[in-house]
Amino acid sequence: MNADAIIIGAGACGLMCAVQAGFLGKKVIVLEKNDKPGAKILISGGGRCNYTNMGATEEQFITRNTHFLKSAFNQWTVDDTLSFFESYGVNGKEKTLGQLFPDGKNAKDVVNVFTELCAGMEQQIICNTEIKEVTQTDEGFRIDFEHNNKNRSIQAPKLVIATGGLPIPKMGATDFALKFARKHGLNIIETAPALVPLTITGKDEEWFAQLSGNSVYCRVSNDQISFEENILFTHWGLSGPAILQISSYWRRGETVNIDLLPRQHILELLNSDRSTNGKIQLSTFLHQFYTRKFVEALEKFLPLHKTIADLSKADMQQLEQTIHYFKVKPAGDKGYDKAEVMRGGIDTHELSSKTLESKKLPGCYFGGECVDVTGWLGGYNFQWAWASGYVIAQNI
Repeated sequence: MNADAIIIGAGACGLMCAVQAGFLGKKVIVLEKNDKPGAKILISGGGRCNYTNMGATEEQFITRNTHFLKSAFNQWTVDDTLSFFESYGVNGKEKTLGQLFPDGKNAKDVVNVFTELCAGMEQQIICNTEIKEVTQTDEGFRIDFEHNNKNRSIQAPKLVIATGGLPIPKMGATDFALKFARKHGLNIIETAPALVPLTITGKDEEWFAQLSGNSVYCRVSNDQISFEENILFTHWGLSGPAILQISSYWRRGETVNIDLLPRQHILELLNSDRSTNGKIQLSTFLHQFYTRKFVEALEKFLPLHKTIADLSKADMQQLEQTIHYFKVKPAGDKGYDKAEVMRGGIDTHELSSKTLESKKLPGCYFGGECVDVTGWLGGYNFQWAWASGYVIAQNI
């Protein structure tokens, strides 16, 4: 099998790379561990696939080197993503905060765009493969792999590593890219689960568990950043968009601040009601903002049975503190099983920002989630995957 490049990994980056290489008349062979391409694309967004974000810039990414992203995002823009998918019948519909989903279609249709294009251009995707060894040769790279219980070997001048990160092992996630990079002397930025629910244990565990299923619109923050979206109480802690976002910036032992009423001030609202409706209980006053179950749970912190006219100065301070400065110290996170992406990865200083070629291993390119580039929730990680796949295709 002759090819210009071998791509390991048929996820978002690998598939985009294969298609864009095909447009340039380059022949690639894609090796995929799973029994079908795009496994993680298929489950993204609950099967709906939030495939980009209208506002994507390098600012929504966690990396040791945000400047690194500028070249890729200049070469492949959000408009390029939109045009590419529209050309093949997938039109974007904005849901919220710039998040684009396929209008009337789903993740399967996104994957089909790539598989149909690859088939049409005779770009071969071989699934159910297990990589045994990657060897650098005078001609490039030789890949020894197992397929259908048979050992096979292929060779190509260029190699693309697009095997993703560590999240969701049951979907075939492995540390292949990281091990391969380490073996060849590339620096790895410490990895951790990101966009992941946070766990609460100890004395506060029961309080959070009783609220399981309750969702509250909040501003969640730490010393670095804040996000304003829903949080979701669960029987083991906290989830929901705002928690997933802050989790990428959270480190074990740190406290997370939660403003339970981010767009209004509780004392201003209370004082307004006191003059006209002072005889209502604090619990009744709070019901206009929160579910009954949530208000009942606040009894741990607040004198809910007092009328709002009878609240003391200390009560008012406690109310403000509870609503606007609620502090949580998570015990940990739910790990790679529940994480959407990985933080950290192959140090961007090891790669050319223009081509994504390894500086230490010429002819080898890294793209997608295995690189130290972690986007916010909301389609950003897909935009990086498409962009990095495109950039690599131009250079293999």
